[in-house]
Amino acid sequence: MINRATILGKTLYGADIYSHIIREHFPAEIVMHVKGRDCGIIRNPFHSWEPTLKINIIRLEPEKKLCDELAVHHDLSGTIPDGDALDFAERYYGKSGQFLLEHINKEMNLHLEEDFQYYQKPGEKPQGPKFSFFRAPITNTRPYKSITLTGAFAYITGHYAAEQTKTLRSITDKNQARLYKAAHFDYATFCGQFRTRSDKDVLEVSNLICLDFDHLADVEGLFQALLQDEYFETELLFRSPSGHGLKWVIPIAENRLSHADYFRRVAYYIKQTYGIEPDRSGKDLSRACFLPYDPNAYLNPKYATR
Repeated sequence: MINRATILGKTLYGADIYSHIIREHFPAEIVMHVKGRDCGIIRNPFHSWEPTLKINIIRLEPEKKLCDELAVHHDLSGTIPDGDALDFAERYYGKSGQFLLEHINKEMNLHLEEDFQYYQKPGEKPQGPKFSFFRAPITNTRPYKSITLTGAFAYITGHYAAEQTKTLRSITDKNQARLYKAAHFDYATFCGQFRTRSDKDVLEVSNLICLDFDHLADVEGLFQALLQDEYFETELLFRSPSGHGLKWVIPIAENRLSHADYFRRVAYYIKQTYGIEPDRSGKDLSRACFLPYDPNAYLNPKYATR
């Protein structure tokens, strides 16, 4: 789906549109420095490429904890009027409306016109539990569709998040990387299907739990160890967007416990067995898990089509 919201969701609220246009002409430069919502002053193609465009990311409804954001510009030279990223792109590309959005999608390789499919035989229904899939940014709390582990595996091993994953791993500033990930990565709630991403809005639980391991000293070593764990069967396992962690999806074997209590038991076992602790956010039923590109992800063979 190509619309204003999806374009802004894939381009750090539009900030990447500015930097993409400038980088075309100055590929050897770092064209934008992002610190929080301050994107600094960048070159202006409408003023002899002089650095006169002040870029900021603003919150559209600042009174709300979570709200839409938008990259806007102010031209210090007064050559062009103030506006947002799409106003800037319209002026630069000479296109407007849906033609502009489709041009940005193609120009920046956002792949918004594509949708990932289940790899299955004609007429065969997807196997396994279902959970909600959400389009970026993280402020979008309404699911795009329900998928299964087969669909998530198809997404992760496909090219859908390849460009975002490559870009994220090139960002050295931790705060900038966090903002980029929140703005650019689609995500899933492996624990169930939701009306909106909130524990109180759960429609159906999946009986899956996702453990998130960050800042690992040996990513590949733990990857292999988890696959061979004697107590928990791995349903899906993949590297994190940063490349320094793992996401481990396993079935919930004890339904009498609450989700949070089951998480605590599994976390205790992991700490005792592997000497590491999963991210505590895993105790939340509606926890969002960003989906990166990992061509070497693992899917339990029982979900493979025959």
